[in-house]
Amino acid sequence: MPVHQADERQDSHVASASKQSLRVALLGCGVVGSAVARLLTEHAEDLAARVGRPLEIVGVAVRRAGRDRSETGVDASLFTTDAEDLVTRADVVVEVIGGIEPARSLLLRAMAHGASVVTANKALLAEDGPTLYAAAAEHGVDLYYEAAVAGAIPLLRPLRESLAGDDVRRVLGIVNGTTNYVLDKMDTTGAGFSDAVEQAQALGYAEADPTADVEGFDAAAKAAILASLAFHTRVASTDVYREGITEVTAADVAAAREMDSVVKLLAICERTDKGVSVRVHPAMIPRTHPLAGVREAFNAVFVEAVAAGELMFYGKGAGGDPTASAVLGDLVAVARHRVAGGLGPGESSYADLPVLDVGQALTRYHISLEIEDRSGVLAKVAAAFADNDVSIETVRQQLVPATEDGGGGGAILIIVTHTATDAALSATVEVLRTLDVVRGVNSVMRVEGS
Repeated sequence: MPVHQADERQDSHVASASKQSLRVALLGCGVVGSAVARLLTEHAEDLAARVGRPLEIVGVAVRRAGRDRSETGVDASLFTTDAEDLVTRADVVVEVIGGIEPARSLLLRAMAHGASVVTANKALLAEDGPTLYAAAAEHGVDLYYEAAVAGAIPLLRPLRESLAGDDVRRVLGIVNGTTNYVLDKMDTTGAGFSDAVEQAQALGYAEADPTADVEGFDAAAKAAILASLAFHTRVASTDVYREGITEVTAADVAAAREMDSVVKLLAICERTDKGVSVRVHPAMIPRTHPLAGVREAFNAVFVEAVAAGELMFYGKGAGGDPTASAVLGDLVAVARHRVAGGLGPGESSYADLPVLDVGQALTRYHISLEIEDRSGVLAKVAAAFADNDVSIETVRQQLVPATEDGGGGGAILIIVTHTATDAALSATVEVLRTLDVVRGVNSVMRVEGS
């Protein structure tokens, strides 16, 4: 055979191979899954051009077949309840069903059959990420999960790739849209906690059972993922100190307003000389801080690095289309790797830093006490702080008028501390509860961002 004919045949073979579709399996067709399917079909030509080969949906795993899902644009014959078979027939598996099982087993099965994985499953990554990372490395496939934290906001890839040459010291942010909406309404409209949650549910920002959001479980899982990436250390959701917002009262919100502050549920990941501290809890932050202006169900995250300085990422943290945008970004990246040959970055846990107890975290407290209105009270209260090596920044006293039945007659003491360890601050509060001059500890809240 002449050489030029052999070259033409080879070129024809390469061109033909380049047109072969990449097979995509979608696990789940809820709010996010249906948005992913719809965008895949609507933008098929553009996505093919960006990847270099067409992306073909070979199946969508659902719990119940037969439902009308025409809005996705996917052929009805592609919907299946046999997810185990589906993941063996794909080049890339996109998982948006959530939860631990069967998601974990399906993703491990997919990788064992050579498929790369795109997932939005924060709970699974925070609980058993190392197992998934190990499987991806063993089978030579990609594991991408941008949509697992902060919806549409490009956050994880900058941490994993753009800042790979820098030294990240702190990640601070609002990573749960439901709680941000609730706290925002409590601040701006005076709504109580329950009423604000009902508003969030009516708008679709909160689930019928909002426990995962309002108790901080969702934010804790995201904090674990952020800390793992930022500090090259394996951090699980069980390592994260967690407090939700169910105990935040209208009085707390009003107290923050008097300090020209707002209450936000914050995820705080810090690297110190002793190790890594990861916590999620409500805190007061000054209205001058950029996070104070994050309204409604939006998310925002600050990243502080040695060379880059302060970076802020802001945008929609939830919802079908915003989350689907992050999923498709990962899908395009993974598909490009399949076409060109090669893989994206895997797990980086070389630092293996110790995860510190919350007691070692440095913070400030805002404390509201109901006290006796008599001499010697302030001295006893001040001694409780001094004995635990906690310095007081400000003190404000409000007299409570006596009532006709003999009640009242005391005072409210508002104290804001300087920075100290959480253990020392917590110990101080416990001492205050035992003082005979203290009628009650009305509220305790951390102060951050100043």
